[in-house]
Amino acid sequence: MKYLTIALITEFMKLRRSKIFWITIVFFIFVPIMMGLLMLVAQHPDIAAKLGIVGTKANFFGENNWEGYLMMQNQIIASVGLIGFGFVTSWVFGREYIDRTITNILALPVPRSAIVSAKFIIVAIWCILLAIILFVTCILIGNIIGIPGWTQQIFSDFISKYILISGLTILLCSPVAFIASFSRGIIAALAFVILMLIMAQFVALVGLGPYFPWAIPGVHSVPEGTDGMKIVSASYIILFVTSLIGYFGTIAWWRMADHK
Repeated sequence: MKYLTIALITEFMKLRRSKIFWITIVFFIFVPIMMGLLMLVAQHPDIAAKLGIVGTKANFFGENNWEGYLMMQNQIIASVGLIGFGFVTSWVFGREYIDRTITNILALPVPRSAIVSAKFIIVAIWCILLAIILFVTCILIGNIIGIPGWTQQIFSDFISKYILISGLTILLCSPVAFIASFSRGIIAALAFVILMLIMAQFVALVGLGPYFPWAIPGVHSVPEGTDGMKIVSASYIILFVTSLIGYFGTIAWWRMADHK
């Protein structure tokens, strides 16, 4: 516990001084603002007609009310969250190679497992904060533009789904950490995230979304009863196993790999 605390304090100091931290916060504020603007356009057909393609995109909400708006937010945290959380993970684990500080870190009298665990804790805290920021921003924007159809039941269903989708998406960060460590940088890890996001779209189209880890959060975000989009018990097992493999694989890499 002592070593983990030391490693955690070190990671917090790095995070506090990083500009990337603030950039991610701005990004997760910007996305729901854009969704709010689309909803505003969707509520005013005359504006949508003048804006052409923007007006067409505004129809993605399905229904121009809180239910459609919040459903879109769940889809955002499942897709944009996958990219954003993946970027955070790749940065936390890959920056040591970019900044050429990996040798100094490995020379510290701290177990490598403690260093990796501290990094995962930082990733989790960072991603949870981003999810909260997106959640708060989308609710504020929705109230500002006056979206109709608010009910306590809709909000309760949304928040339970949002928390679950956010948690599942964060769990998928561990394989990204392994790729960032294995490739000694962030490029391969980001490419991996994008590839998984693309594959998730194709896998979901053929009805296998509930069995592909990176598609499972997205499956949760669609309306219930959608063909080929029903979560089963095996879905959670597959995702958790994938997360554990990424976590222990990252620890094993840091322990045994040649970092010279």
